[in-house]
Amino acid sequence: MVADDLILIARIGAPHGVKGAVRVKAFTGDPVAIGEYGPLVSKDGRVFAISHLRPDKTVVIVSFAGVDDRDAAQALNGTELYVARSALPASDDADEFYHADLIGLAALTPDSKRLGTVIAVHDFGAGDMLEIEHEIEQARGKTLLLPFTRAAVPEIDLAGGRLVVVPPPEVEVRGETETPQGDEQ
Repeated sequence: MVADDLILIARIGAPHGVKGAVRVKAFTGDPVAIGEYGPLVSKDGRVFAISHLRPDKTVVIVSFAGVDDRDAAQALNGTELYVARSALPASDDADEFYHADLIGLAALTPDSKRLGTVIAVHDFGAGDMLEIEHEIEQARGKTLLLPFTRAAVPEIDLAGGRLVVVPPPEVEVRGETETPQGDEQ
């Protein structure tokens, strides 16, 4: 499997009990669906076959074949689990896509000025956030976090490789023509 073909669908967390089960944070619409895609893989090529899973509040409790005790389960903590894009269902809905599809899109202002590139989609618990790496001279190398809402991201054009962002008023975005304050002598 080519790494570019992999989609992150879950992350292993802490052990659950003493028989090798782990808590898994699923990134699928239905957390239990991670059991429907066949074996999961890690970036380093390890294959994880699910032998049992059940929902539990905000995670799923998973037993993997070959993981039989708490120590083996603890060693997996933080492991990210992937499936091939081809294993995921296709959608006919233009407003439906995978977060991985957003990575690399150009972030433009409403007046079509390039702000930067989407480098990550995060979920810190209060909703998805886009991380955009600035390409504006004064802010190059810095990132901007924006809420992934219709108000902040009113337009997504996957085919065109871009999205339009409208940062909320409390987020300062330095424009190409702005100069840093306090440089007068």
